[in-house]
Amino acid sequence: MIAAAHLGGRLQVVAILATLGMFVLVFELVRQRRLMERYALLWLFSAGVLFGLVVWKDALSRLSSAVGVFYPPSALFAVALGFVFVLLLHFSLVISRLADQNKILAQKVGSLSQRIDELEQREP
Repeated sequence: MIAAAHLGGRLQVVAILATLGMFVLVFELVRQRRLMERYALLWLFSAGVLFGLVVWKDALSRLSSAVGVFYPPSALFAVALGFVFVLLLHFSLVISRLADQNKILAQKVGSLSQRIDELEQREP
């Protein structure tokens, strides 16, 4: 029984360090202007929820029993996986919108290039 409690404590420390590392990484990427603030908010919210579940063990136990997961740390990984899926869906939507905008932009550039060629041919 003591080994199981010790293992849970070690797992909690690792999870706390991982979520704090995620906070630091996101802040550093924003500081270096490699990550936009609107995307950083998604990552910070995800890390905040995970950090809250890791620190407040009772919430994690309640969540795990509510969804029928026997081992509460498994529920934590399920929540993390859920956030990953939400983030992937969001970024897929962003990429799709950017691809459409890129196609429209390429069509406009092609149209303007053709118009410039026509105007250059008219001039003697």
